[in-house]
Amino acid sequence: MIHSTAIIHPSAQLGKNVSVGAFCLIDADVKIGDDTVLESHVVVKGKTSIGTGNHIYQFASVGEDCQDKKYAGEPTELIIGNNNIIRESVTIHRGTIQDKSVTQIGSNNLFMCYVHVAHDCVIGNNSILATSAILAGHVHIGDWVIMGGATASHQFCHIGDHSFIGGGAIVLADVPPYIMLGNDGRPRGINAEGLKRRGFDSDTILQIKRAYKVLYRQGLRAEEAAKKLLAMPGNKPEIQLLADFVDNCSRGIVR
Repeated sequence: MIHSTAIIHPSAQLGKNVSVGAFCLIDADVKIGDDTVLESHVVVKGKTSIGTGNHIYQFASVGEDCQDKKYAGEPTELIIGNNNIIRESVTIHRGTIQDKSVTQIGSNNLFMCYVHVAHDCVIGNNSILATSAILAGHVHIGDWVIMGGATASHQFCHIGDHSFIGGGAIVLADVPPYIMLGNDGRPRGINAEGLKRRGFDSDTILQIKRAYKVLYRQGLRAEEAAKKLLAMPGNKPEIQLLADFVDNCSRGIVR
């Protein structure tokens, strides 16, 4: 259903069973996949591609020009996957040519109201950004990440798979996979409960706990810890993921 008050550019491409509510605005270079719902007053601008089965709530601004002062109107892009929920007043901006010219969001994510995703962010799948979570430019978030309410991430930070960021925390360095970050922005152990819910067996969780001790309890530099993680018995892929993240971190890891 397309509401009579919606303004849709003739060049915009809408898939099958797309619903567009009252007073929405859809720009010329927008593509919206099948079975996506836009509630009232949603604005979708720029070169924005939205996959199938997404649900975007009122007053969300999707694909707007970024707030980086270096941005000078260059053609940049926003790509959104499938089955995402984007709640009221969420803002998601396109990329910049200073990076890869694209902001990219995967599938099955929940963005609660007032979340901001800045230019050039990359977000994986199955993550939750709670109310008023804020991402600065160039932030990368993995899969199955939970960011609590009123959290904020400094630009260029990477947040690893299955990590949990406590409400109100400010992320100033990279957060390795599986880590639970406290409200003060410091690591507080592993996200064991989240791992259990996602089907990690007890032996794997135990190995991740041991890896956490190597990373945070032995006074090692990040590169030293990464080597020691790789030498752990069992050679589980989950530990390999952690070691690779630490070895390639862009801003150092949270301490």
